[in-house]
Amino acid sequence: MVEKKDIRDLSLPEIEEFFRSTNEKPFRAKQVYEWIWKKNCRSFSEMTSLSRETRTLLEENFHFSVLQPAGESVSSDGTVKSIFKLPDGALVESVLIPADSRTTACISSQAGCALACRFCATGMLGFTRNLTFTEIFDQVVILNQQSERFHGKPLSNIVYMGMGEPLMNYEAVIRSIEKITSAKALGMSPQRITVSSVGIPKMIRKMADDNVKFHFALSLHAATNEKRDQIIPLNKKHPLQELTEALKYYHEKTGKRFTIEYILFRNFNDSLEDAKSLALFCKSFPVKINLIGYNPVENSGFGQSDPEKVRTFKEFLESRNMIVNTRKSRGKDIDAACGQLALRNSEKRKGKSEK
Repeated sequence: MVEKKDIRDLSLPEIEEFFRSTNEKPFRAKQVYEWIWKKNCRSFSEMTSLSRETRTLLEENFHFSVLQPAGESVSSDGTVKSIFKLPDGALVESVLIPADSRTTACISSQAGCALACRFCATGMLGFTRNLTFTEIFDQVVILNQQSERFHGKPLSNIVYMGMGEPLMNYEAVIRSIEKITSAKALGMSPQRITVSSVGIPKMIRKMADDNVKFHFALSLHAATNEKRDQIIPLNKKHPLQELTEALKYYHEKTGKRFTIEYILFRNFNDSLEDAKSLALFCKSFPVKINLIGYNPVENSGFGQSDPEKVRTFKEFLESRNMIVNTRKSRGKDIDAACGQLALRNSEKRKGKSEK
């Protein structure tokens, strides 16, 4: 028996060719394509502009794999964390973050993560697999519906800052962004999308060569190899000098400013000397710096930086004419804040395995 293809893996010309090969009218392909990507239907039965015979034909030849919601938690600050079940049973999480006049979707690109950053709950889970581009796209569709339901407006921004390292699933991430920004699908501007990475030099260079239109953010968190090695194991393979050269290449090739994300850990990377190291690292390219309060993760060994230290750190950077924002954490009461994704899921799975 021939395994059915996922209809959403097919391009419009491929769907047209299918209809020609079955003596159906090729213009039906545009209807199918619109149902899939513009109307975001989740089954062939929803394609009501097609005849029953045509829908049956599609059903016999293709399958329709979609992300299945498996849970939803709402924070006291309006943040919504969603759990999704993949076809193979793996779980991923996404977060809808409201702020002032906008809503942001924080989406996952992998189930788990292989990088094992010490401060991150997802890293403690280990790696399960890459998500397909449709699984990434579906998160955006569902969170957009949530934004309408909870806040009465569509998504304004998307950040690839959920579970996983996006640049280790580059092809699927790029394909998902192509669909999100396509006029034949969601039609969002790439300027409203940010991809965050701990920094894989060859992939940063590839983004530059591909002339990507979305924004890039680097999760730095320490500006010396001595400290970064302790929290981000990948830094031992790709130290800061190699990362700096890739970032220079990215800026020279694209002319774009990128964002440095820096979580402040108490008595680890929040001193004035650490701020000086960060300023020195950023001398090679124009950046915007986001200072992020740490959201405690059990067994990480890290704590939140003192507010006075955060203020001193920020003021020093600003005295060096740097653009600095202090980012507020949202959804901490439901473990939906930065670095906390999959924390409760991992505890639940652990509890089940022990019974």
